[in-house]
Amino acid sequence: MKSQKHNQADLKELKVKIEKDVVESLENMASNSGIPIEDLVVIALKRFRASHGDYTGRTPKLD
Repeated sequence: MKSQKHNQADLKELKVKIEKDVVESLENMASNSGIPIEDLVVIALKRFRASHGDYTGRTPKLD
């Protein structure tokens, strides 16, 4: 995963307010891993998006 490139396409800024402890955890993870915090956020959001296709309407509906 560390070798995978993130944020290589067109970029758009997203400004959000999130819980302080979440931000501090991300900062700590970035410091310990050497992975930029922006990449960690993108990785987390991509994983969330992949797991929640129902939010985007991309999963089959069960009858």
